[in-house]
Amino acid sequence: MYRKMIVAIADGLGDRPHTLLGEQTPLEYARTPNLDRLASEGITGMMDLIAPGIPVGTDMGHIILFGYEPHHYPGRGPIEALGIGMDVKPGDIVFRCNFATVDETGIVVDRRAGRIREGTAEIAHAIEGMELDDGVLAHFKPATEHRAVLILRGAGLSDQISDSDPKAPNDGKPYHQVVPMEASEEANRTAAIVNQFLQKAHERLVDHPVNVQRIAEGKLPANFILTRGAGKMVNLEPISQAMKIKGSCIAGESTVLGVAQLAGFKTITDPSMTGNIDSNMELKARLAIEEIADNDIVYVHVKAPDVKGHDNEPHEKARAIELFDQMVGLIRQQLPDNVYLALAADHSTPCEIGEHTGDPVPVLISGPSIRRDRVLQYNEMDCAYGGLGHLTGNDFVRTLHGLMGFVKKQGN
Repeated sequence: MYRKMIVAIADGLGDRPHTLLGEQTPLEYARTPNLDRLASEGITGMMDLIAPGIPVGTDMGHIILFGYEPHHYPGRGPIEALGIGMDVKPGDIVFRCNFATVDETGIVVDRRAGRIREGTAEIAHAIEGMELDDGVLAHFKPATEHRAVLILRGAGLSDQISDSDPKAPNDGKPYHQVVPMEASEEANRTAAIVNQFLQKAHERLVDHPVNVQRIAEGKLPANFILTRGAGKMVNLEPISQAMKIKGSCIAGESTVLGVAQLAGFKTITDPSMTGNIDSNMELKARLAIEEIADNDIVYVHVKAPDVKGHDNEPHEKARAIELFDQMVGLIRQQLPDNVYLALAADHSTPCEIGEHTGDPVPVLISGPSIRRDRVLQYNEMDCAYGGLGHLTGNDFVRTLHGLMGFVKKQGN
């Protein structure tokens, strides 16, 4: 029997018990009547995106949640570029970037330039089209909040190079010189070109009018670009084509939109869908219901829990989860009878760690003719007793596709 699916993803949802929350996780601490009601109506479990103990990035987590295997991963850069509508060509080397603040000695004062949100288009324009050695061109575009994407286009480039980003929690240390990760002429050349880009970009940004104004307002200037996640653009068969499935994705996060583009899904975003706690949950819920009418599967994504986990703000993470609960409640109220509603996360971001970990995340499926288990609350502790058991990400997605009727019978 053919049925449809809406998958609501809370980015970085998983956590660990926190002393400020009475030794509860933010998900346990939050008021989540809609998530708990779905738990009582459906089947739950715990999911490791790849395997127990292995942390994944938002990019890898969503590659898996959209139906790919981990080895299909093309690198974060190409995913980000697709997500913000950049023209990416085979052979391009693409980087995920941060607008950052460095002092006069190259020490990274803030990896996110005070989580800059305004003026990034003007700053990016100062870098776009930069000419580098050996005829290499740099294409640069802002993404969500402090994030951006860099494309290096030219002959004989390699993605086997290191990151310049010192990564969390290394504010207060120098940015990294980019070095080759293999003994090839292409890797050596590309590393040198990226280091050239970093210096030229800094020279253009240090006195940029947007940064002069930010300093005058007591804000941190976005005077440096940190690069990471180099990837070479590849051709990957869309999941929609491989499975003959029609999908849509609603998100404000460029990484998620990029994965959806790779998968061949329609992507929907809006300026009010921010990557933080002020994202427009009502619009996301309404669009999810509208999109399921013409699609087999719809993903709707919320970034805020991950942001608050990175910032070590357990109360704010609980608040972000409550907003996710409200969005899910709005979807549930209007859910057609032939549509399943699934809950998932791409990874855990424990507040006390401030980074992704390999802790499993709770999952849930509710809908027509589902085998209900005895779990009554949606959280990391209760879902461990659920009827889905302990799954990998690929197991979970295959279960969704199977319920929808898209998994072929094996044997006669």
